[in-house]
Amino acid sequence: MRLSILMLALTMAVSTAWAQSGNDIDAAALQQRLQAIDADAGTAGAAAYERLQARQALATLATVRSSQRASALQIAQWRVETAEVAAQTEVARRELGELERERAQLLVEASQQDAVRARQEAERLRIQAQIQAEEAARLRLAAEEELAARQQAETVLQGVASGEAAKLRAARQREAELKRREAELLKSLEP
Repeated sequence: MRLSILMLALTMAVSTAWAQSGNDIDAAALQQRLQAIDADAGTAGAAAYERLQARQALATLATVRSSQRASALQIAQWRVETAEVAAQTEVARRELGELERERAQLLVEASQQDAVRARQEAERLRIQAQIQAEEAARLRLAAEEELAARQQAETVLQGVASGEAAKLRAARQREAELKRREAELLKSLEP
């Protein structure tokens, strides 16, 4: 609040001094540059200290003797340039901060999306594993039923002549082949 009052008082003092000193083109140009910083919505609140120093330098310029005018004008130019650079720097810092916050938000969103995709993939793999386990159980049951049928057939074949023994050997070979297939299937289903 005090700074605002001081700035207003300096602005009025500078304006009064301009009126008294006549048409000073350089000083008026500097005053316009400083007013442009104040009028710009993006820089209006930025670099308050530097703008105050520029106003003080302009007020001093309006009151100095003509012998000191050149150095006072140079100082006022430097102060106005410093205020402009400081205001632009502060605006750039604000924009950078906002961009960094936006980037962080985007990274969080991307991370959340990655987590959702990972959960979906895990669920898909779980279902696939469950289907494979069910298929393996079904094949195992079918193999057990076939084995039981073979064993029953072997009992019948024991009482049969040598011609029937050849059939028995064929059945055993088939059983061995099925066991081998079952083992291969089980091995292929293992994660």
